[in-house]
Amino acid sequence: MSLDPIPHRTAPDLSPFAGIPRAHALDDAAISALEHADRAHLWKPFTQMAGYLQDTPLVMAEGRGNWLRDVRGRAFLDGVSSLWVNLHGHSHPTIVAALRQQLERLDHSTLLGPTNVPAVQLGKELVRIAPGDRLTRVFYSDSGSTAVEVAVKMAYQFHAQHRNPAQRARTVFISMTNAYHGDTLGSVSVGGIGLFHQLYAPLLFQTVQAPAPDPYHRAFGQDPAAHEDACLDALEGRFAEHEGRVAALIMEPLMQGAAGMLAHSASYLRRAAEVCRAHGALLILDEVATGFGRTGTMFACEQAGVVPDLLCMAKGISGGVLPLAATLATEEVHDGFLGEHSEYRTFFHGHSYTGNPLACAAALASLQVFADEQVLQRVADRVAQLALRLAVVGAHPHVGDIRRHGLMTGIEVVADKATGAPFGSELRVGNRIIARAMERGVLVRPLGDVVVLMPPLSITADELDLLTGVVLACIDEVTAELAP
Repeated sequence: MSLDPIPHRTAPDLSPFAGIPRAHALDDAAISALEHADRAHLWKPFTQMAGYLQDTPLVMAEGRGNWLRDVRGRAFLDGVSSLWVNLHGHSHPTIVAALRQQLERLDHSTLLGPTNVPAVQLGKELVRIAPGDRLTRVFYSDSGSTAVEVAVKMAYQFHAQHRNPAQRARTVFISMTNAYHGDTLGSVSVGGIGLFHQLYAPLLFQTVQAPAPDPYHRAFGQDPAAHEDACLDALEGRFAEHEGRVAALIMEPLMQGAAGMLAHSASYLRRAAEVCRAHGALLILDEVATGFGRTGTMFACEQAGVVPDLLCMAKGISGGVLPLAATLATEEVHDGFLGEHSEYRTFFHGHSYTGNPLACAAALASLQVFADEQVLQRVADRVAQLALRLAVVGAHPHVGDIRRHGLMTGIEVVADKATGAPFGSELRVGNRIIARAMERGVLVRPLGDVVVLMPPLSITADELDLLTGVVLACIDEVTAELAP
C-alpha cells in the first residue's frame, strides 16, 4: 500500500543527534556488560521476562528533543512520550535549568509538618489551571496509581465522617468496565481490565461496574450515540440499585487509555457527571493520562464543561522528568476533614517524597513552557495534521478502527475490516508492528493489536509525518505477511 499522501520521512533525516558524538560513549565490552546486567538483575514492568531474556535489551543513554539515543548510537523518535509522560521533549532547557537551580537550593524536605517553596508555588499554579473554580486543594503523591488511591480514600472517609445515623453508609464505588487507574490495590479495585486485575480479586474491595462506551467492540455497527445512550441508562441503573450508598463514580474522561484508547464523547461525560450529582455521590476524574494537553485542552473534562470533586493527575505533570502526582479536591471535601484532634478526622495518608521540591520545580518549569511556547495553540496545528494523516491510515484494509482525542490515538489492526474480526492473539500482531517500527527508528507501543500513538506535545510536523508514515508502512508489511 502506498504511503501517499503521507510525506515520506526517515529517522536519520530528522534526528537531532546526527553528527553529534555519543555522550559517555561505551566500547563494545562495556555495552555487552550493561546488557548482561539488565537481563540478569532487572524485572521489567508489564513484561513477560521469559521472552525478554531472549532479546537484546534496548539501553537508552541520551534524550534530546523528541528523540532518544541508545548506547549503540541508534536514534529513535519517541512516539509514546516514554510511556505518556514527556510533554516538551527530552532535556528541555527550561526544565533542566530549573532542576539545576533547585538542586543547589534544596533537594528534599518533608511535607509532614514543614512545607517547601516549589510545592507551595506549584499548588497555587495547579489550582489556577484546574478546570472551573472549585478545585482549591492539592494533595501530592508520587504516581498516577497513588493519586487515584488518595482520591478513593478521600471519598470514602469524607462520606464516613458525614453520615447521618439515619442514612445508609456510602461505601459503594461505581467504576467503568475496561477502566485502568493504576496498580496499587485501591486503584486496582476500581479498575476493570481482567487481564491485569483478576488474579488479585481476593485482595480487593468490591466495586460496582457500569458499562463504558465502546461502540466498536461491544456493538459492532451500532450507532455510537445509541450505544452511549444505552451505557448511560445502565449507569443510571447502577445508581438506582445502590441508592444512597454510592460514595463516588470514578472514570477516565474522554479516553480509556490502557484499555486500547477506547473513546467516548464529551456529551457522555457530561451526562454521566449529571447522574452522579443527582444521586449525591462524589465524582472522581482520573486525568493521569489525559491531562496536560494530551486531548487538545489542558484537561479533558474541560471539553464537557465538567468539574469533578476530585481530580487525579500525574504522568505529564512534571513534563515527564520526575515522578510526581497530585489529587485536587474541592474546599467542601477538604473541610470535611477538619475537626478537633480528638475527633481523628485527619486524612491519615502520606508519602516520604510528598511534594518533593525537585519534582515540583520541574512541574513549575513545565507550566512555564506551556505559557512561553504557546503549547496548546501549537498542539491544535498538530491535531489537525494528525487527523489528515490518520484518514490515510484508516483506509488500510486491516485497520478496523481509529480512536482519537487530540494527540491520544489508538489504531486497531484487525484481520477482517468488514466484521471487525481480530487476528489470533498468538500472532502478536501489535508486537510485530512495533518491532518493525523500531527497526525504522520509531518507538511506539501496542495494547494488544491496538497501536498507540502518544507523541510529545512538542512533536514537529515532519516528525508527525515520520511517525504516521512508519506506522502505516509497518501495518502494511505485517498484515501482508499474515493475510496475503
